[in-house]
Amino acid sequence: MTSASIELHPVGVVRSPYKVRGDAPRQGRLSDTVSEIVIDEQYHPALWQIESQKHLWVLCWFDRADRTRLRATPPGAAAEKGVFAIRSPDRPNPVSLCMVDLIAVKDGILTVQGLDALDGTPVIDIKVYSPAIDCAKEN
Repeated sequence: MTSASIELHPVGVVRSPYKVRGDAPRQGRLSDTVSEIVIDEQYHPALWQIESQKHLWVLCWFDRADRTRLRATPPGAAAEKGVFAIRSPDRPNPVSLCMVDLIAVKDGILTVQGLDALDGTPVIDIKVYSPAIDCAKEN
C-alpha cells in the first residue's frame, strides 16, 4: 500500500460549552446547544455569501480522540462494532462530520446550533448542505 502525505490546515476553532468529552451530546443534531466557529482571519473571504445557507456540514479534527481504538460499543447497543460502522469519535483519523443550523454570521464568527465538538476543537472545513445531493434516496 502506498502512503500519501496529507497536510491539513485548520480554518478555525470551535467555541462551545463542552469542555470535556462527557459534556458533549452523543450526536450534535440531538442538542439545542449554540456554539461558535471562529474562522481564522485569512479565511474570512471564504465566508462570502454563507449567510444565505440554513445548514452547514462542519468537519472538525477531534484532537482528543483515541486514534488507536478500532472497535467500540455504540450507546444503546449490546455489542461492539468496528469504528467504520459507527459514529464513534475514536478512530484512526478523527475527522468529525456534523450538520449544523446556521444562526448568524458576524466578523468571521459563525453562530451555529447542533455542533457536538469540544471547546477548542480545530475546524478543518465547512461545506454547504444540499438536500438534492446530501439525502440518500431509499429504494
